[in-house]
Amino acid sequence: MLPSQRALFEIPRQICYLNAAGYSPLPIRTLEAGRAAVLRKGTPWTLEASFANQQHERARAAAARLINAEASDIALISSISYGVATAAKILPIARGSRVIVLEDDHSSPVLEWHTRAEAEGFTVDTVRQPGDGDWTSAVLESIARSGPPVSLASISSVHWSDGGLIDVDKVGAALRQHGAAFLIDATHGVGVLAMDVTRLDPDFVIFPTYKWLLGPYGRAFLHVAKRHQGGFPLEQTASGRRDVRADNAVYFTDISYVPDARRFDMGERDHFISMEMASIGMEMMADWGTAAVVQRLAMLTERIEAGVRGIGGVHVPEPHLRAPHILSLAFEGGMPAGLVEGLASEGVHVAPRLGRMRISPHVYNDEADVDRFVEVLTRRLRG
Repeated sequence: MLPSQRALFEIPRQICYLNAAGYSPLPIRTLEAGRAAVLRKGTPWTLEASFANQQHERARAAAARLINAEASDIALISSISYGVATAAKILPIARGSRVIVLEDDHSSPVLEWHTRAEAEGFTVDTVRQPGDGDWTSAVLESIARSGPPVSLASISSVHWSDGGLIDVDKVGAALRQHGAAFLIDATHGVGVLAMDVTRLDPDFVIFPTYKWLLGPYGRAFLHVAKRHQGGFPLEQTASGRRDVRADNAVYFTDISYVPDARRFDMGERDHFISMEMASIGMEMMADWGTAAVVQRLAMLTERIEAGVRGIGGVHVPEPHLRAPHILSLAFEGGMPAGLVEGLASEGVHVAPRLGRMRISPHVYNDEADVDRFVEVLTRRLRG
């Protein structure tokens, strides 16, 4: 099991930060790299001509490593919503069919399809939150239900509000039987939960760096299956074409697209300050490995679960139905007003999400953090 990596972060001992699913703090290495990169931007004449491309390819390779992909299948993008909009431009949804989404899933994998549905003649089929917390069974039932055929499931691999875990292997297999596509918002999965796109073969996988990958805001990555790499990108950029270069004698020498997922890179991708910062966090997570990381985080959430089970009126989801690194507590009669703010006043930071308290430790947390959380929560609820 990976030991606590708290020493790699600037986190005061009195701070108990359990909100990685919101924003993660940056490792010290990443902070130092960001400062150095800002200084380089202040003196751009010191940058070699190849510098920006080296940063792009380093980040692309780091992202690919996390999901066992080829670097050429990864596009550099800014956000989950950018990736979903790109997928929507590439992937036609048949009239009379349906797109499956999750109830109260994050906006990014959902709103694009609501926006397109009426004009393009398909319906959005929302899988309701199951009373027993079993999201996987609910999604599989929706896929198997008679009625309009399924064109696409656009869902998160872990529900952001309740931590519910979706078995993407089972969902992917069911979708293939129906000839349907699979878009995975892996925001809360990649880097912690193992994902092998070579085996899983989804159509699109999208993930950012600012949560579990210990990186900056505004950096995200889109994996595009090879069967879709002939599509049109969301933006038309020089970098997406074979030979449109400022140092050519003829600028538009060859405007045909590059043959891989690089054609889907966002415009103005030369964010070499945050790109390098994103690379460092992804490389750290890959070096630790998902098995070691998830073992540590599962230990921490299980320790919290054991600590709060004796508190009356607190509901804990079943371990096999939730992600091992996220624990969302429900409260009989609703979460008490001011509870999250009260915890924060004592240096304990969690997040309110749709009436629940979401607790999400990361590699910088230790047993002292979770024990303190349990102590403060217990005292405030009983007080």
